[in-house]
Amino acid sequence: MTTRKILYALLLGSGLLAACSPSSSTSGEQRDPIDYVNPYLGSISHLLVPTFPTVHLPNSMMRVHPQRTDYAAEQLEGLPLILTSHRGISAFALSPRTSLEDSVPAVTRYSYDQEEVKPYLYSVRLLEPEVSVGYAPAARSALYTFDFEGQGSGRYLVFSTPDGQLRASGRSVSGWQQLSDSTRVYLWAELSEAPKALGLREARTGRVQMQPDSVSGSSIVVALSGDKGALRYGVSYISVEQAQRNVQREIQSYELKLVAKAGRNEWAKALDKIQVEGGTAAERSTFYTSLYRTYERMVCISEEGRYWSAFDNKVHEDGGVPFYTDDWLWDTYRAVHPLRLLLDPEREQQMLTSLLRMARQSPEGWLPTFPEVQGDTHRMNGSHTIATFADAYAKGVTGFNLAAAYAAAQRTLEEKSYLPWTRIPKGPLSKALDERGYMPALRPGELESDPRVTLWEKRQSVAVSLAAAYDYWTLAQLAKCAGHDEDAARYLRRSYDYRKLFNYETGFFHPRDSRGQFIQPFDYELSGGLGARDYYDENNAYTYRWGVPHNPADLIYLMGGRERFIANLDQTLRTPLSKPKWEFYSQLPDQTGNVGQFAMSNEPSMHIPYLYTYAGAPWRTQRLVRKLIDTWFRNDLMGVPGDEDGGGLSAFVVFSMMGIYPVTPGLPVYVIGTPFFEKVTLQLSSGRSFVIEAKGASSVNKYIQRAELNGKPLDRAWLRHSELASGGRLVFVMGDKPNKEWGAKLPPPSADKIDLKDER
Repeated sequence: MTTRKILYALLLGSGLLAACSPSSSTSGEQRDPIDYVNPYLGSISHLLVPTFPTVHLPNSMMRVHPQRTDYAAEQLEGLPLILTSHRGISAFALSPRTSLEDSVPAVTRYSYDQEEVKPYLYSVRLLEPEVSVGYAPAARSALYTFDFEGQGSGRYLVFSTPDGQLRASGRSVSGWQQLSDSTRVYLWAELSEAPKALGLREARTGRVQMQPDSVSGSSIVVALSGDKGALRYGVSYISVEQAQRNVQREIQSYELKLVAKAGRNEWAKALDKIQVEGGTAAERSTFYTSLYRTYERMVCISEEGRYWSAFDNKVHEDGGVPFYTDDWLWDTYRAVHPLRLLLDPEREQQMLTSLLRMARQSPEGWLPTFPEVQGDTHRMNGSHTIATFADAYAKGVTGFNLAAAYAAAQRTLEEKSYLPWTRIPKGPLSKALDERGYMPALRPGELESDPRVTLWEKRQSVAVSLAAAYDYWTLAQLAKCAGHDEDAARYLRRSYDYRKLFNYETGFFHPRDSRGQFIQPFDYELSGGLGARDYYDENNAYTYRWGVPHNPADLIYLMGGRERFIANLDQTLRTPLSKPKWEFYSQLPDQTGNVGQFAMSNEPSMHIPYLYTYAGAPWRTQRLVRKLIDTWFRNDLMGVPGDEDGGGLSAFVVFSMMGIYPVTPGLPVYVIGTPFFEKVTLQLSSGRSFVIEAKGASSVNKYIQRAELNGKPLDRAWLRHSELASGGRLVFVMGDKPNKEWGAKLPPPSADKIDLKDER
């Protein structure tokens, strides 16, 4: 054997390669899309929160992942039964044991080995005690299998809830856990064999008392009758009885392979909508893993035509339109929702209808921003839910109630506070933004005067003002579609308010105080405190310099033309950090994945690489996009540069590797970047297909030389949604040197121009 083959064999034998990737090879072998998915990708974070290898069906209520901080953790914290929110911990815990000592913990910590995660299947060998576990989910239910391997004298399952009640009787275990003041999750489980005995764990001492018939408490014990056993269970947000019906309807067998096979089929239907050819196996794994992550949210919580709503604390009939929740729209409006409009417009329409139901059911009538099972947690800033409606309608997905969407969006922007992380009526700072076009900022050392401002999140004066400008542009699009032309003109005018914070001398968006004066002195890299939240949010001024996704054309004008615009983009990418990384990240921990001051880790940065195209330099976008994905999104344990907030960064990867990106949700346009694969086939819901062919595409041949759309020359670096949705073929000829003329003359569309004087 060669030295390289010997090393590969040693790594494979040690499990190091398998742990990091199911498809680490760079061979040209093609597999089914589902077999490229590597749930471990990104499972060790660069700094903050890692990805978690989630086991679930696409957009389904039942989700679990191993209960640990990240992949490097030495122990599992019991076995999960249901994650009620993205990145959360399990609402209930399940702990296999082989003995009941004097003090049994509610949740056992396990050393573990031989773990394998697929989207539809999980297996692990728990050590001390030695128990092999298998798991496969359905939509609202799942199946566990246990093999105690003949070790020890006992075979026990400990069920626990930190804030609820459980009951075991015969073969069944049932109960509930409180999630919020009004919301509960319910459980019903059934063993494959009658238990040997039942026990109650005393919460204070951890001691277990075995009882012959039934037991009730927050932690109960089931003694199994043999070395092997299985547990099927269902969950519900309505009742225990509904949880029982969920599992009995979805899982009739205790055969793990059957449940896993059904789950694999569901994933195949989802992932097969995009077929890629060419590229390396690692690139295909990055692509399909990213696509898998976009299906983690929103989740359908309809159960036999009914759903629990935390927005009015009632059970509703869904009328045949399933109800979805759990979405962080500050992250997902940018690319996740636009991707779903392409791949599954019917489901996206159902999600939009769900958002309207939430507004109708809430006492204020406002659209949610961070809807979860427990209600709207309203994190971050802005009301970008409006963008999802504007984008859908612009792209022909019109099956939701437009009048209701416009009324809810208008009420939200007219009445709700702009302050970050709040869901309250407008106060003095929000009214000041309405009057001036920007939120006044505090000078360094100036004490906060408004008690509505949260101590941690601060005013975020520039970030909030830019977000409002974009939200008003999306509201203008809805108003125009709904026939409210006067409103549309008024809101379009407000969408230009970002100009009032533009510093013409520096080319940055710069905070102003209550007297209208720019805050001075000012450091665009470091001013603003922790997370730059006094003025920006999670990112510094270099990111928010580009925070006008609806109007790059006007931003080019403000900066003094194309050449200056390009120079400013270059400056963002080429200005090094002024401090050591440990010191910089102690202030701006969300701003990882750096290329100069550009942060690939955070969603507000995702459109920035595509802005070169608006200034007539698409070849620069082609080079940069390829570099960013090759550098920061890899098929390994650290292959995500920042927090993956339920598909936000992953959708950027899916679009970008296909070769297009939706810079402006609300405009039916995709900016062309650089395709990673020789062929991408999108299976559209209409039954048509759209093919993107890139002849000679590779990491070297990243530059587009020429293009054809349906056999005719294409000399613009953007596509209309109608051109894509009608099906057809887009063909690129790729090369290793930039063609600086291709696509340079006709920039992508921006917001409508209005007669407006400079705001200085």
